[in-house]
Amino acid sequence: MELGLDGKACIVTGATRGIGLATARLLCAEGARVLFVGRDAAELERVSAECGGDFLAADVTSPPEDELIVRCCAEQLGAVDVLVNNAGTSFARPLEELTDADWQAQWELHVMGPMRLMRAAAPLMARGGGGRIVNVCSSAGKRPSLTNAAYSVTKAAQLSLSRVFADRHAADGVLVNAVAPGPVSSPLWMAPGGLAEQTAAARGISPEEALDAQRAKVPLGRFAEPEEIAAVIAFLCSVHAGTVTGAAWSADGGSVPVII
Repeated sequence: MELGLDGKACIVTGATRGIGLATARLLCAEGARVLFVGRDAAELERVSAECGGDFLAADVTSPPEDELIVRCCAEQLGAVDVLVNNAGTSFARPLEELTDADWQAQWELHVMGPMRLMRAAAPLMARGGGGRIVNVCSSAGKRPSLTNAAYSVTKAAQLSLSRVFADRHAADGVLVNAVAPGPVSSPLWMAPGGLAEQTAAARGISPEEALDAQRAKVPLGRFAEPEEIAAVIAFLCSVHAGTVTGAAWSADGGSVPVII
């Protein structure tokens, strides 16, 4: 299926691994010009070189750097057609152990950073005739999780934020949507020190037992692959999603038992 992304100027945050990297690679494969954004300059240079993309080392929790990201895309790629707000993280910590700093850090990463990027990018897209914004949220934003309540609550806020911007910019041709994955076979879960090991340590079980327990919560019985989530994101960025805005697409293997 031709997605109509050839030549489009795209920003992908959190683009060095997992869903972000898979998305950036897929957009490049579709002919888009992609600005890979993350905090690790060396890794950004390496992964962006694989498909001829541009890169910018930046921290989305820094207000001046959010403005820089959008300006860099506009100046280096000539436009801002697509924004994928993917940067995010989680950790396993009981509610009573979450500090004010934990809550604030999750808020800055999942709400304020994406808000500033959308606030800067949407008017440019509108002046250029329209665009696409996809926020990578989480099934935890639709169904609260006690694994990391701060993550769950801020992802719920990010879902609401997506709808606010969708309503504001629909008439401008800027379509804003969210994707809500469940567990994904990405470094967030699988890397040393990741959620599998954290959960195992908290429960006194092995990492594989922790992964099995998580798989058992998913009707499909498995974790998603990053490329499967990237395919959903790419579709929402494409010409075929021309009437889709303000939606929160579950890509969670059926984990959240609601049809919204």
